[in-house]
Amino acid sequence: MPNSDKPLFSQHEHALEKAYEVCPECGSEIVIKNSKSGKFFGCASYPTCDFTRPIVEHERVEDKILAGTQCPECLHELAVKQGRYGMFIGCSNYPQCHHIEDTSGQEDVGVACPQCQKKGKQAELIERTNRYGKTFYSCEQYPKCKYVVNYPPVAEKCPECQWSILVRRKMASGNVLVCPEKKCTYKRKEI
Repeated sequence: MPNSDKPLFSQHEHALEKAYEVCPECGSEIVIKNSKSGKFFGCASYPTCDFTRPIVEHERVEDKILAGTQCPECLHELAVKQGRYGMFIGCSNYPQCHHIEDTSGQEDVGVACPQCQKKGKQAELIERTNRYGKTFYSCEQYPKCKYVVNYPPVAEKCPECQWSILVRRKMASGNVLVCPEKKCTYKRKEI
């Protein structure tokens, strides 16, 4: 028999019980409202009172000073901070200084950008990471060149359409090399 002392619902599922609170700004009832971003608590007297609060409170992490570091712009210490897209390293003198350390792993993958190469220019593809942690490969000349592939590029010419690169994809059957051009269907198993 399971332990009967455990609650059936988590803290977040009991958020509906808080729907009968009083607004701290005007004293009206707090109700659950909907928006395109999801549900939230809001004052029933809206638009007279615009008090809102999220249903799930996110834990706030205090800034942690990195001893022995120095901001290159204002010489204050750097700190690990929490932002809307996650953790980052920035100046502890914010808002006077807006310096943020570049921690995005931009590694040169040793493959020439096919778009720039087609135009007679020299540029390389660089490994980058988006704000959600997904890796992609784009031209180092961005924003002048907006060429992007989502899989690791290989410096090998496509035998069908002559595009200057192929990309490596992991499939259930193993690694395959595929032409990244939409109109080309070239695909072969990697040796």
